[in-house]
Amino acid sequence: MKTKVAVLFGGKSVEHEVSVISAIQAIMAMDKEKYEIIPVYLTKENDMYIGPDVGDIAAYKDIKGLLARSQRVVAVREDGRVRLVQYPHKTFGGMKPVDVDIAFPIVHGTNVEDGALQGFIKTLGIPFVGCDVTSSAICMDKLVSKVVVKEAGVPVLGAKVYTLADYAEMEAMMDDAEKVFGYPVIVKPVNLGSSVGISVAADRGELTEAFDDAFRYASKVLVEHAISKLREINCSVLGDENEAIASECEEPISSDRILSYEDKYVNGGGGKKTGGAKGSGSKGAGMANLSRIIPAELSAEKREEIRELAVKAFKALGCNGVARIDFMIDEESGNLYFNEINSIPGSLAFYLWEPVGVPYSELLDRMIELALKRARIEDSLTFTFDTNILANANLGGSKGSKK
Repeated sequence: MKTKVAVLFGGKSVEHEVSVISAIQAIMAMDKEKYEIIPVYLTKENDMYIGPDVGDIAAYKDIKGLLARSQRVVAVREDGRVRLVQYPHKTFGGMKPVDVDIAFPIVHGTNVEDGALQGFIKTLGIPFVGCDVTSSAICMDKLVSKVVVKEAGVPVLGAKVYTLADYAEMEAMMDDAEKVFGYPVIVKPVNLGSSVGISVAADRGELTEAFDDAFRYASKVLVEHAISKLREINCSVLGDENEAIASECEEPISSDRILSYEDKYVNGGGGKKTGGAKGSGSKGAGMANLSRIIPAELSAEKREEIRELAVKAFKALGCNGVARIDFMIDEESGNLYFNEINSIPGSLAFYLWEPVGVPYSELLDRMIELALKRARIEDSLTFTFDTNILANANLGGSKGSKK
């Protein structure tokens, strides 16, 4: 019997469209002999839809039309199983409930990748692929993840976070950033990915624009020194907090001082070697379409250092499944720094695994196996405690008193 896998994608996030691309790439690569795949599209209001065209990338040229011919559903737990049921419910002639064995969220950004969706799935009581609630939340917060990996011995650049209260005192905030970091600086929302809202500032005018842009997307903004002679090196990791392995390393090629959203998802184009899912096309093929050098041109020693640090960061953050860790090399000093982690990377970073002998379909298999392994471990733990405290409870007496 096939395992019924609900692939969830989209959602209320500025990275909504990128999620659609990543998920449909994965759906195309999944082993149809092993899995019954149920594509589940989350609208920008987080409503869930299923239907025959939900897994077809061409259908997203007209989302309104796609939704009109698809069925809105809600997830419920019934008779010990999780099912997708029609909403609103129809007594007669309605949709037959769809059973789900495991959820596979392929989502990017705030409200979906940050533990919110993972918490919802966990509350339903169904196994799910990827990082758990805590790890997802930590990985999404750029400052907190830096603190955690630094404690584990992974080198990071110093950073500072500014809040909306700081933003209300714009001049004082910029004075502080100049005093702490000087120029150039990089300004980024603390909890977004895909380079959304990220800017490099070389003077006060650019710093003003950078803060204005970043605060459009987040209530907290991170600032750190911008490395002038920067090489970005990325490495993916597969496993869990107990055992994990590293992929090949890549060097993404940017068209500006930082790798932009357009570089990642719009421009496409050359590079020494580019990834691409079978049947995914080129334009709009997500992170697999990014110009990159694979393998990155590194010494054997530096390559192994990056791969070892990637695994160390992955384990320290309690990750599960596949993540991509982004590093920075300061070419002037030679120093290597952890930049950030993507707990659900664009295209699931499959293009970094194929060079080390792991085809995309096998990568997806391993991710599902890791999710089921975690579910077995959690099933062996105790989450309830038998007590008769309610039998003797008495709420009488003064309001709010305890006896």
